Amino acid sequence: MRLAFLLPLLVLAACGTSTTPQQAGPTRTVTHAMGQTKVPMAPKRVVVLDTDKLDTMVSLGLAPVGAAQATESQAWPKYLGSALSATKAVGTLQQPNIEAIMALKPDLILGTKFRQAAFYDKLSKIAPTVFTEKVGVTWKQNFLLDAEALGKKDQAAGLLSAYEARAKQVGAKYAKLKVSIVRFMPTEIRMYGPESFSGIVVGDAGIPRPETQMLATQQDKRFGKLSQENIAQADADAVFYTAYGQAAAKSQAAVTGGPLWKNLGAVKSGNAHNVDDEVWMLGIGVTAAGGILDDLDKYLAPLA
Repeated sequence: MRLAFLLPLLVLAACGTSTTPQQAGPTRTVTHAMGQTKVPMAPKRVVVLDTDKLDTMVSLGLAPVGAAQATESQAWPKYLGSALSATKAVGTLQQPNIEAIMALKPDLILGTKFRQAAFYDKLSKIAPTVFTEKVGVTWKQNFLLDAEALGKKDQAAGLLSAYEARAKQVGAKYAKLKVSIVRFMPTEIRMYGPESFSGIVVGDAGIPRPETQMLATQQDKRFGKLSQENIAQADADAVFYTAYGQAAAKSQAAVTGGPLWKNLGAVKSGNAHNVDDEVWMLGIGVTAAGGILDDLDKYLAPLA
């Protein structure tokens, strides 16, 4: 009798300690890089684990309750304005803070298999978790998938269509120019190719690139490496360059202050432009893409 009385209590206790997220209200099934997940029809408390998803949420008129940072203590991207003022930091892209995420009680987590596959099981026990496959080259597909999880796919499709139309409109004015994209990293210099985020935006605009920056001999066409000695490969009608962090900014200052950089045709003609790394490299979304189009239109106009 006593054992029979205790059994229902034991079952209740076991249910109470389950780590499976409880779904309140109607759900939709989203197919993503890790399988299929039931997500709320209209998520209210979203945590994002990559920089493209910050752009996605703000572009859709939303804001995450928590987000991973590219590096610890990094400020939220300035180009997104005040939309992220209440967003809490939850670790870094490579090392999300599981406890901090749990404390925010999210009802949806958006991440990337490329960076956070090892954390998926833990995250999916906190809240429904949707992962995109890669970053950068698939940014449009990622935008639509994340928007689907957020219940905003139609709105996202409209924004993407408007961006692509504007890219063609802007680029039509500069189809006879060649544009170079260079990024200074802490330990190397990169030229960005046709499958990088900024390279895709320039490609959508139909603006040509220098032959060396098409990276025809590389399987990975996101970027190639430059040295200070072969910086001439960075030359074009206009050069757009950025730096990732303070250490890279010092390297940038050293190279751009040197004679080889100053000998570039674009530098001599005043057409080398130091642009925002958050927009050109980290944004990876429609708002950042719009910012790149703004820069192209602004700086290429005198050359048209």
